[in-house]
Amino acid sequence: MKGVNGMVSRWLLVGMILVGLVAPLQALAQSQSPETLVRDNVESLMEDLEGRKDYYANNLGELEALVDKNLDQVADFRYIGASVMGNYFRNATPEQRSRFADVFRQTLIDTYTRGLVTFDYDELRVLDAQQAQRYDDQASVAMEVVANNGQVYPVSYSLRLSNGEWRVVNVIVNGINLGLTFRNQFDQAMRDNNRDYDAVIDGWSPEVGVEELEQGGDA
Repeated sequence: MKGVNGMVSRWLLVGMILVGLVAPLQALAQSQSPETLVRDNVESLMEDLEGRKDYYANNLGELEALVDKNLDQVADFRYIGASVMGNYFRNATPEQRSRFADVFRQTLIDTYTRGLVTFDYDELRVLDAQQAQRYDDQASVAMEVVANNGQVYPVSYSLRLSNGEWRVVNVIVNGINLGLTFRNQFDQAMRDNNRDYDAVIDGWSPEVGVEELEQGGDA
């Protein structure tokens, strides 16, 4: 499986950053449906990036700070980190759990920041037809990314209501469940490092193969 490169980051950024580069969402969490929340923020992102890619390409630190600030308001990194650690979470120390969540967050921020300045698309659209919510505190929102070559990439957000706020907890890109993919990679890293938590956390570098994302999956 190949490491995350420019091509992969273009599609990984769809997973969470589309709801990141916008104004704080806490006040809107319960007054908006998850679908409306995502739709409004996709539109805000497109307006924010319009005509500014060259600027951000030369000011990556500024873009990274913006991503860092706003992802913290949208993504539940503690929940995601625990999910990625899977069964290993229960035996990790509180310090290791917290440190992995921070490391996982930073690797994604770095990837998304680089990807944003090279991401080429014709259209980002939240689908008009959405599946009904099965639970009051869980939701999914489907959208599509139309690449310059006309290929359509489906994206599905998983959100949960936590402390009155909707937070992104997982993403499926073109049928590839990123949360499950990263969980399997954490498990393999633990096996490769004789279940040395600190070694795995220090060396954490999430990988998703280019071919895997382009070909899609069955999630």
